[in-house]
Amino acid sequence: MVNSAAGAIAKSAQLDVMKTPPNVKLHIGPLFGCRHAQIILYFSLMTITYCTRTVLSVGIVAMTNNSTSTNTDIPTYHWQNQSVVLSAFFWGYVVLQIPAAMAGKKLGAKWLLVGMATVDSVSCLLVPVSAEYLGSNGVIVCRVAQGLAQGGISPMLHMLLGHWAPPSERSVMGSFAYSGSVFGNIIALPLTGLICSSCWGWPAAFFAFGALGLLWVIAWTLLGADRPGLHRGITSCEKKYIESSLGHTEHQEHKTPWRRILRSMPFWAVTVSFVGANWGSSVLQTQTPTYLYKILDYDIKSNSLLSAAPYVAMLVGSFLLSVICDWLINRQIVSRIAARKIFSTIGTILPAMSLTAIGFIPKEEATLSVVILILNGAFQSGGFCGYQVNHMDLSPNHCGVLMGITNGTTSVFSIISPLIVQFIVTDQRNQRMWMTIFITTACVYLATDLFYLIFGSADVQPWNDQGEDDSTTNSTTTAVTTCTGAPLPNVPPTKTTAAPADAQSNVSSTTDSRANLNVYI
Repeated sequence: MVNSAAGAIAKSAQLDVMKTPPNVKLHIGPLFGCRHAQIILYFSLMTITYCTRTVLSVGIVAMTNNSTSTNTDIPTYHWQNQSVVLSAFFWGYVVLQIPAAMAGKKLGAKWLLVGMATVDSVSCLLVPVSAEYLGSNGVIVCRVAQGLAQGGISPMLHMLLGHWAPPSERSVMGSFAYSGSVFGNIIALPLTGLICSSCWGWPAAFFAFGALGLLWVIAWTLLGADRPGLHRGITSCEKKYIESSLGHTEHQEHKTPWRRILRSMPFWAVTVSFVGANWGSSVLQTQTPTYLYKILDYDIKSNSLLSAAPYVAMLVGSFLLSVICDWLINRQIVSRIAARKIFSTIGTILPAMSLTAIGFIPKEEATLSVVILILNGAFQSGGFCGYQVNHMDLSPNHCGVLMGITNGTTSVFSIISPLIVQFIVTDQRNQRMWMTIFITTACVYLATDLFYLIFGSADVQPWNDQGEDDSTTNSTTTAVTTCTGAPLPNVPPTKTTAAPADAQSNVSSTTDSRANLNVYI
């Protein structure tokens, strides 16, 4: 069975542009095109949803304390179930991970995202009204609705990235999109505190973030698209560049091969890596403020600034490491799977080492502990261009479903980890108890990364195209055109053959044709 010349050159171009034969003209996608506008929209969505998610963490303090605002007319409440109110979001968050991914495959991600973002934003806007007229139970309903809406967003974004991100740009585009969650954490806490202490009071914080969400819905409705072929403003050159790099030019319905996915060790390697990394980040996010205050004796005013510092380092690190990752892959310095494993290891082993070090640093060296916490945030950013985008390597057609399974599994462990901390750390002033938590987290990091190193893969899995009839390949002639449709001259003739249904049978026909090759990169 003979591969077509076009397929061979296209594959070569994906791996290394510099080694493309001189008689083949390459078409490089625009430096800023529709795909970049899509990624900016994804980044904005992640930023806003994390703002609407975390606004209550600070807002509930103002809602139950009338001394936080300069306006004495702002209502406050005396709720005894604050922990239930705060946890209500996660009740809904786990539920729709997989169903949303399945719905996205059938209905398209664009309009589902419109619905999810609208529900999330409106629920955020309704929190002050619900608190006033329905009490804490009304707020709980709003938070559950927000959790349900946000539960499907990550699978949708993964699905969209699978259609829009060329393999040579996947690390950068995926890292940038998901770093919106980090940016949301950076800005949400200080902005919420600032608004709550102003004359507008805590209701304004919910109104502001909810309104931002609705503005995003309008922008996404006008500018967003499920895939390049459906975008009204995309150029023909960019469309061909994206589709040729991904290996398909039209949308086809693929049945979800559930059994083959659940038996896939590369998929479980990604999921296990997600679990370990999110376990560690959960400990960092939920326990670092308490550790800073109880062990390092930092006052509460400096606590919020110090808690945000690791996220700033993570945001900067995600941009830098993703660029390096794609550069290493595109220059063929390392293979794609080697790059994924290297940066996943940076995002797990180095945080494991830093957390272990923190547990052994005496409280007199508080400054050193803070520096290590900040470095820990930078180290964690390696995961954005490692395991975080690995679903798209394994299966561009099913990456949304893969993300739904992974994110749902990870969410369960993210809920469990604070409970384990509460069980172990019975005295928050005891540094040895905190040391146990940090070492336990380091062991989780190490074990999950080892599993990923052994079983991880970046190859497209055989079940990616299940449902397609790939048993035969017709004899074809690939026409050479430029982005404007003009043919390329002086390309030597090449024979292409038809692949038989039975791989063991003889080649049935050959065609001597002018193989004009047009590769978009």
